[in-house]
Amino acid sequence: MKTHILKVTNENWSSQLTKPNHERERYREEQQTLHVGQIVARFLGVPLDEDEYYNRLFDLIHTENAELLLLSDEHLDKSINNQQFQAIQKVLNINREQDLSINRFAAFLDGEQLLLKSSSPSLHRKMREAMISMLKLFSENEPGGLKNQDIRRVLVDVIKWSANHLGTELKDIDPKMGMPKILWYGNGKKSHYYFLYYLIQIGCDILYFSPSGEDLPAKMDPEVQESFVHHYPEKKKPEPFPKEKRRRSSTVAYRASREIETMLNHEGSGLYKPWQLREYTPTSVTLKTTYDELFILIKEKAMIRPNFEVKDGRVMIPSVFSKIQGVSKNRKEYWDRIQTISQYEVSLLIRRFPFTNSVNNDFRFHYRNALDSEGKLDPEKIIAGHYWKYQQLPGGLQSGIAMAIRNMCERPRLKPLSSESEEELKIYLFGQSLQIPPSILKLMQQFDYSQDVPKIILYNNELNGTMVRSDAALLLLLNQFGLDIVLYNPPGHNDIENFIEEDLYDVHWLEDVVFEQEFKKPSFLKKVLFQGLLKNLKGD
Repeated sequence: MKTHILKVTNENWSSQLTKPNHERERYREEQQTLHVGQIVARFLGVPLDEDEYYNRLFDLIHTENAELLLLSDEHLDKSINNQQFQAIQKVLNINREQDLSINRFAAFLDGEQLLLKSSSPSLHRKMREAMISMLKLFSENEPGGLKNQDIRRVLVDVIKWSANHLGTELKDIDPKMGMPKILWYGNGKKSHYYFLYYLIQIGCDILYFSPSGEDLPAKMDPEVQESFVHHYPEKKKPEPFPKEKRRRSSTVAYRASREIETMLNHEGSGLYKPWQLREYTPTSVTLKTTYDELFILIKEKAMIRPNFEVKDGRVMIPSVFSKIQGVSKNRKEYWDRIQTISQYEVSLLIRRFPFTNSVNNDFRFHYRNALDSEGKLDPEKIIAGHYWKYQQLPGGLQSGIAMAIRNMCERPRLKPLSSESEEELKIYLFGQSLQIPPSILKLMQQFDYSQDVPKIILYNNELNGTMVRSDAALLLLLNQFGLDIVLYNPPGHNDIENFIEEDLYDVHWLEDVVFEQEFKKPSFLKKVLFQGLLKNLKGD
């Protein structure tokens, strides 16, 4: 049996799906080979009318005569009997000892009765070939091939899901009439990717709906990559698959308004309405600047800065991370600049150290429990942890903080202590990131990612305490999140250098070093004038 993915359109995929195989294009019986046409259609993102989208999904499963099987992470039957599990472990043990080829590996699985069966000889062979193709794809994609540690998880998942959802149906199905039709919904993990590939290789019809825009089939072989794909204008986190139809219906005027709004404010347009990007994940790119450029860029909105980008649910925020050593000869200019950037509405001036609390709790278990199959922190697991202190924040901000924690720990830029392992360093950063002070959390909540970038201004004259390691850990997190950070040190001494790798921030040396230099507050008149100017600029 040989399958051929058909060329369908947005207008005819539905009618093609309901046709029996012997009425589809490409169908023919040729000597000992049965050729059948297969539907693979991908729908990425969501339309402007979300209610209509989810009602359509509900209809596809519950009311239309398409006989679709709904599969998603939520709907997969994850049960497996102990006999099956032991048989899989037996084959993996043989592979560990003998270094099996892909064909022999599949033969052992077949011998242990782990592959799907069919009364149709052509389909029976096809299912064995599909397992070989999936194992080959895994071997090509994963380091170490069939010796990769994830083979056990993937194999267990694919075999149990196949048996639980398709075992009975495929046993007596006639491939001349049709193959199982699958509606896959939502995002996918590694096992989902290989299971979906296995279903396609068997010859199942696949309707793939991904509101977030994630496209698992795009990572498969060329024929699958070239299957039909429809892009909706927006990308959003998948909602639970609908259990009933929504009762709201959008008006013509509403749909027209949303369409115009989407055209003006789509990703990469450069036009963003307030809080349009609140559900996006911020990622920082630290700009390298001269001393004078620093004060030009720091007052600009994020979307005006170089390298600002919005793409695939992420927003790249160009931020400043600089240390200013010493004091310039022109004292008036020096103080004017400090006072100006510290008086912005989304600025926080820190003059006492330490400004964080060091964590004494052991976060080792929590850290390890939040790792995914690739050994990286999983933002969803972090947010679900009972230790997560930011539940009151908007969902998008929580996701942004969790992703910043993941990125910071993936490539730690904090200098390790003597005899501190890399994992211990990551656990330290993980624990400290869960202790963001309330004043800084408020600043982060004011961050509309395309607009004014919040600024942390630190003035360390060594009269009001000493910077400690926990301070540096928080600065790393804030830099990863996209905040501007400017550190002043009038005597030109080391502080941040003791903790953070030097290539992460700019250092600007000024002409004089001054010891015990008190912070010079702006005059009352200057402060009133500056605040009045800001209000005028904002139109208040």
